Amino acid sequence: MKFTKRFMAIAIALMVMLPAMAQFKIGPRLGVDVNSLHFNKDVFQEDNRAGFTGGLQAEFMIPGLGFGFDASVMYVRRSATFTDDQRTEVNADYIEIPVNLKYKLGLPLLGNILKPYVFTGPSFSFLTSRRFFSDFVNKKSDTAWNFGFGIELINHLQLSASYAVGMSKALDVFHLSNENANINGKNRYWTVTAAWLF
Repeated sequence: MKFTKRFMAIAIALMVMLPAMAQFKIGPRLGVDVNSLHFNKDVFQEDNRAGFTGGLQAEFMIPGLGFGFDASVMYVRRSATFTDDQRTEVNADYIEIPVNLKYKLGLPLLGNILKPYVFTGPSFSFLTSRRFFSDFVNKKSDTAWNFGFGIELINHLQLSASYAVGMSKALDVFHLSNENANINGKNRYWTVTAAWLF
């Protein structure tokens, strides 16, 4: 948690100090979120489920270096299905704020048409939907770490894919026997998006 707070402090400081020299872009971002809950005990069988994500992305890049960062405010619908004695489907709505360090690879002669990039950083999700169910409780917030790659076309269209590893619990299960107490699940998910930045 201390590392996450330091990362956020550095990101905010960069946002304040670098606007004059950075290239700033902003625009809509839409995509698909494929989620899987991973539990700390082998009690459930989980199925990957697809959800929707959409929102707004901002990008700051330092000219000549290829480095910068982006931040988004996204609505996310995550779904997961898991089975013990019965099949249970979990749907959760979040406001997600990913903040990523980004590096764009400049290609000779193609720089204005095609730029591959990689990125990594934390993602903070805040639950906006129902919290309590018969067998479990969704956490009000959870944190994950993103690893991703993408390609920028004609300096505006960004197509990206990322994998996020949950660092905090997304839900607790509390209907099972004492021997299976303290079962919790963490979100792990792929996100594929397209963004148009102006």
